[in-house]
Amino acid sequence: MAGHSQFKNIMHRKGAQDAKRAKVFTKLIRELTTASKMGGPDPAANPRLRAAVLAARNANMPKDTLERAIKRGSGSDAENYDEVRYEGYGPGGIAVIVEALTDNRNRTASEVRSAFSKHGGSLGETNSVAFMFDQVGQVIYPPETATQEAMFEAALEAGASDCGFDAEEGHEVICAADEFNEVRDALEQVLGPAKTARLTWKPQNTVLVDDEKAESLFKMLDVLEDSDDVQQVYANFEISDAVLEKLAG
Repeated sequence: MAGHSQFKNIMHRKGAQDAKRAKVFTKLIRELTTASKMGGPDPAANPRLRAAVLAARNANMPKDTLERAIKRGSGSDAENYDEVRYEGYGPGGIAVIVEALTDNRNRTASEVRSAFSKHGGSLGETNSVAFMFDQVGQVIYPPETATQEAMFEAALEAGASDCGFDAEEGHEVICAADEFNEVRDALEQVLGPAKTARLTWKPQNTVLVDDEKAESLFKMLDVLEDSDDVQQVYANFEISDAVLEKLAG
């Protein structure tokens, strides 16, 4: 799994994820509320809410917090969040897509633009880099869920287009965006609930970055992810194990 997942790995090894738990909850609550408002409070009938509930449970969100967020979204006084996508280039010419849920577009645009400019990047227009990515369905299961062969067979039977494995991340099943719900449900019947299941932007090609550019890139990505408004960040970079170890040291 090339790209931003490697950034996740190195940050996890530094112990940064625990420190950001409160921010993770803030983002998840915002997604739960928005999904509930758009598609109703029943996860069984609302695929987006179902994915958000899965993510919240995997983040160990307390049940009452989760239920309050869903209830808030289904109420008449629910907060309005706009879905916004930003695109641009980071250090080393790395293409970056930022997805946000915001109640103040001006604030979010300013934060995102600042993150790019302060770390050697540049914010572009909509669709300036999206053509370098494919929007696909992504379902991830822990490594111990099944053997690689068994997972491949299950993915094939479910209608997926690709299946990969990473010792840390686990099994990654990829499918067409418009077949995501069907593939996720088929896998769930055989293997149980996934670790994560969502639509994602997968780079068509990756760009290898050196240690100097990687450090600036990671700082930029970290600033972006630190924003409460930013939900997901995608980038088409690839980093060698040697550079990862150097940055982790």
